[in-house]
Amino acid sequence: MKKLAYAVLLLVLAASAGLFFAGKPRQAEWTSGWSAQTALTFPKDFYFGTATAAQQIESQSPSDWTAFELDAIAKGRTEHGSAPGVAKPGHIAELDKYSLDVRTRKTDYDRRYDEDFAAAKQVLGNNAYRFSFEWARLFPREDMQQPDPEAVAFYQGVLDSLERHELTPFATLFHFSSPAWLWQEKDGKRGWERADAQALWQRYVDAVLSLYGSRIKHWTTLNEPMVFLNAGYLDGVFPPLETRADPAAAGPALAAMARAHAYAYHAIKKVVGQDSQVGITQHTRAFEPWRNWNPLDRFAARQIDEIFIWDLLDALETGELQLTGTGFSEQIDGLAGTQDYVGINYYGRFYIEVSLANPVKPIVHSHDPEADQWVNDLGWAIYPKGFGDVLRTAYERYNKPIYVLENGTADKAANDLRRQYLLISHLAEMAHAQQQGVPLKGYFHWSLTDNFEWAEGFTARFGLFAVDYADDYRRTARPSAPLFGRIAREGLSPELLKSLENMPAPRSH
Repeated sequence: MKKLAYAVLLLVLAASAGLFFAGKPRQAEWTSGWSAQTALTFPKDFYFGTATAAQQIESQSPSDWTAFELDAIAKGRTEHGSAPGVAKPGHIAELDKYSLDVRTRKTDYDRRYDEDFAAAKQVLGNNAYRFSFEWARLFPREDMQQPDPEAVAFYQGVLDSLERHELTPFATLFHFSSPAWLWQEKDGKRGWERADAQALWQRYVDAVLSLYGSRIKHWTTLNEPMVFLNAGYLDGVFPPLETRADPAAAGPALAAMARAHAYAYHAIKKVVGQDSQVGITQHTRAFEPWRNWNPLDRFAARQIDEIFIWDLLDALETGELQLTGTGFSEQIDGLAGTQDYVGINYYGRFYIEVSLANPVKPIVHSHDPEADQWVNDLGWAIYPKGFGDVLRTAYERYNKPIYVLENGTADKAANDLRRQYLLISHLAEMAHAQQQGVPLKGYFHWSLTDNFEWAEGFTARFGLFAVDYADDYRRTARPSAPLFGRIAREGLSPELLKSLENMPAPRSH
């Protein structure tokens, strides 16, 4: 009887909401209201840079991702998912279309990082660069007590080159990949859930800080932990390729990562100094209801927004990790007060729909329902206003400085108009948010060059510089590259802001 009453209540709410929201647009604004008549500028100490990750650009190390790549080739698992931007579990899209040399060298960064950094400085006008250390490169075997000497020298060379080109290093300790040996089962557990995982992580962190800590002030401990959790433990498209029942079932893995962050935070403060800047990056989206009139869609969008973006950031403030709507909760020693800044990665808008056929698993739509919506090559909507909203919300919740550590789009077109539109509109959102009092400290575009885009393989092209994998990894600047350089050096002029009117920008509903 109670279930029937609940169902009737939902129908009444839906009908009422339908009357209230009938004909009302989902989102009538694409920007936060900045004027194209007035120049938008950035402070002199603002960081402009690009972001990269070791597994995506460096030559292969013996990581869990390398093992996945080799297995996908061996078993012919190289198919796309059911739609653009939807990965097929256990597959890496079109990986078989690229040579062994490309699959091994990725972007040939190991030999070309100096020329890449020169381009970042000269063409992009950058003063910073975000990269990650590869745990599996430094510790290719579990029994090693000291890091591999060749790997040590490699990263010293990277830092030397950054210094020559006057690019401030922003270092990441974990960016999705980890040593393959960590995923060997031990006492019934793998990866982050192994009993010895924390000690092994601490050995790696201590080595990195001992070797490079004096050269780096800005640190990200974990990159997009919720993406790693969802893709690796729920959807089965990232290693460890698991499909657990729900987020609560993956909670222990996230708690282990939170403990790893806490250790790294305090270790960095001890070795590098209290003036170091330490945090994580969170993948953010504008999660909005598929049907504005439907209370279930609206409720689910709010729930997903909390669990995917804010729950872990809240935990870094309070020390208690709670996953909204799941019942999972764990108090973690040393976690409270371990974010000096809020690290934001933003990639657009997702719509959330609740189907009565399976109400406990909402449907995520990356496309808008209208045919003329402007999306990138992965089907993701380009939505500047959502970016500004995320920045303002992050400051309202945490009152901390904010670094945008990733923002970009997949656009392989020669004229890359979508990337140009994204750069101008999203940097305008940042400048506007700064005018409103949001303490934004830096913007890092994803990415410097095309790279290996995880389950999308080499098919998704995010680079300001194109990489020709058939012609000795030759780099070519896309039109967005000098545009980014112009903005970094001069800010956003009214001329640039008005140029958005001449691009095929998306229409409101």
